[in-house]
Amino acid sequence: MIRPVSSRSRATRIAAILFTAPIAMSPMLAAPAAAQWIVYDPTNYVQNVLSAARALEQINNQITSLQNEATMLINQARNLASLPYSSLQQLQQSVQRTQQLLQQAQRIAYDVQNIDKAFQTTYGNASISATDQQLITQARERWQNTVGGLQDAMRVQAGVVGNIDTNRSQMSALVGQSQGATGALQATQAGNQLLALQAQQLADLTAVIAANGRAQSLSEAERAAAAEQGREQRRRFLTPGSGYQAGNARMFPGSGN
Repeated sequence: MIRPVSSRSRATRIAAILFTAPIAMSPMLAAPAAAQWIVYDPTNYVQNVLSAARALEQINNQITSLQNEATMLINQARNLASLPYSSLQQLQQSVQRTQQLLQQAQRIAYDVQNIDKAFQTTYGNASISATDQQLITQARERWQNTVGGLQDAMRVQAGVVGNIDTNRSQMSALVGQSQGATGALQATQAGNQLLALQAQQLADLTAVIAANGRAQSLSEAERAAAAEQGREQRRRFLTPGSGYQAGNARMFPGSGN
């Protein structure tokens, strides 16, 4: 026969269950407290991303700066590169050829003292005391001076014409070097050599003008001296002489007649 459970025993049993339940469940509730939980902070994450972006931007700026510096150094090296071509020797040779032609001038050369001396003697006033033979000799000397001056002028002209082909090739080479220059220094050096070529051409032109002027001056001086000598010879011709003097003449030398 089953006895009914009393209300007191039932209450005691429920109290025992409630008392023992927290003790039994305590390991299950304490375990999550002992584990480490990962907490996501959006604000901190954004700040970390921004910091990484700033660092990457600084690195990119440094790389760009290094590239610019490298480009600048390369450009400086190009600007300082020397021109691998020089026309100085050819230009000097052209000038020397023209100078040699001028130095080979015949008779009255480009010398102030010689010119003064010649105009005091050969091209001066015809001497009254000079003989006819002396006058003829001086006239021939003046003619030879004029012919020599004309020949010298033509020789200088021929030498300058011979330099034209050399100048043409040098000008073509220098223009090519200037257009293909890799830096400012090469372009400047090519320009300087072009100016030197122009100076050489001006020197040739000066030589031609000087030689032509010398030939023309000698011709004019000869003409003036000839006019002076002609006046002297005319004066002598018109000066009254002693006239005809009779003398003994023999048709047959050795005979008595």
